[in-house]
This record gives sequence, structure tokens and C-alpha cells, in this order.
Amino acid sequence: MQTTESLLTYNFRSAQQTLLFKPYLPFRIYFKMNQENKKDITEITHDKIDYQQLTEDIRSNQAGAAILFLGTVREFTKGQQTTALDYEAYPEMAIAQMKELIKQAREKWPVIHAGIIHRLGHLELGEISVAVAISTPHRGDSFEAGQFLIDQLKIHVPVWKKENWSDGTTEWVHPTGEDTVPTK
Repeated sequence: MQTTESLLTYNFRSAQQTLLFKPYLPFRIYFKMNQENKKDITEITHDKIDYQQLTEDIRSNQAGAAILFLGTVREFTKGQQTTALDYEAYPEMAIAQMKELIKQAREKWPVIHAGIIHRLGHLELGEISVAVAISTPHRGDSFEAGQFLIDQLKIHVPVWKKENWSDGTTEWVHPTGEDTVPTK
């Protein structure tokens, strides 16, 4: 039976790591890590984000809280009407930075499972551009760790956003909202 996916699994310092490659999406990298019953999911994709699956993936019987943050394409930004967004990234570095952010969150909060998925390509109004999900024993930790992950993702992960305005112009926007570069 021919499949469009291939799995590579190996053991590294007692952690099982599985990489799932989808050859029809050259920038899709899917990483799951199970270390001492911890699961991290980091993904860069051109596909629609399956936030329900992500939520199920981070849920655990050890967690009393699981939160999900969805970033969506909004219609107005600083008074200008947006028609769509375009996202580009340096996928390998983005995945590495996402993993590092989850590691930092684990150092600050009792994270059981965490996941970050960012979408690339052309997104219309209302579409989901990023999903962050996290589970911890208590809700306060989940909310704090989730906010840390999305805030730090916007600062450190190499994903770039182009605003497509209703007047036909476009503008590359720094993820933190600073240093915009207008284009035509």
C-alpha cells in the first residue's frame, strides 16, 4: 500500500522522537516528542490548522487544564481594512525556535503537553493562522504558559506576515507590529 506520508522514528537519550514528512508539502515538518510522558507538537504547514486534533493531542489525565489559543485573520488593523494575509517562514529555524519556546515554558510552568502550529501561505479573513495549545495541572499555569508561548512566538519565531489592504496595497509587518515595510 502506497502512502503519502513517511515516518522516521529513533531513540535519542531515552526520548522517542517521531518525524512525519508529507512530501507533497515541502515545508511541512511535524515533530512529536514523548519524553517522560511529555508530548510536544510543533508544526509549520500550508494546510488548514486542525485545532480540534491539536487540543486532543495535548489533553492528558494528569492535566486539570487545557487551553487553546487561535490567532485569526482580522478585518481591521490600526484602522486599515485587511482583505487577506500572506505568511512566509524559514521552516527549519521556526520549528527549532518553537521547540525552544516550549522548553522555556516547561522551565517556568508544570507543562504536561504543548503544541504550536503556524500556517503559511495566503489566508482569507477569519482563517486561523496560528494555534497554541497547552495542558498543565491547573488553569492559571495553562493561561500564563499559553500567553508566554504566543507572545514569544511573535518575537522570536521567523514567520513573516504581509497585510493585503482593501486599497490594493500590501505591507510586510514585523510580528510585534514594529518596523513595517510598505510594498505595492
